[in-house]
Amino acid sequence: MSETGKTFQVSLKLLEKYLFEVDFGEFGNVMTDEPPPLGDGEGPNPSAMLAAAVANCMAASLLFAMRKHKDDPGELTATVSGTIERVEKFLRVTRLDVKLHLGKALADLPSIVKAVSQFENFCVVTQSVRHGIDVTVEVFDARGEQVL
Repeated sequence: MSETGKTFQVSLKLLEKYLFEVDFGEFGNVMTDEPPPLGDGEGPNPSAMLAAAVANCMAASLLFAMRKHKDDPGELTATVSGTIERVEKFLRVTRLDVKLHLGKALADLPSIVKAVSQFENFCVVTQSVRHGIDVTVEVFDARGEQVL
């Protein structure tokens, strides 16, 4: 969904221990922190930020694909669960499970199957992350019925 060759920048500043101020420029700042015992858990940790980026990108990509086919998802929500494991002695995010929930029933979304079959390709973040992390995605309608 991004244009090729565009660049972006985010700045971080250590405030104390493991508490960082992340500067998104015109979009403001967010505090990140590691959970105890390293940090004090005063903000999301980098693993949670990664999970949020993947879920956000997947939701935006699904919305893009649906709108491309003139479908309106109604309320669109996402949840993401992550798994951290030791890989060769070091902790790594090894899995992210994304669940996207649409606010309408399948019957009210004539192009949903086509949109769901292609939306993941539009997600820059997930397709980049998948080179090292297993990412699964499920889409559910307003009644909890899984699409595809």
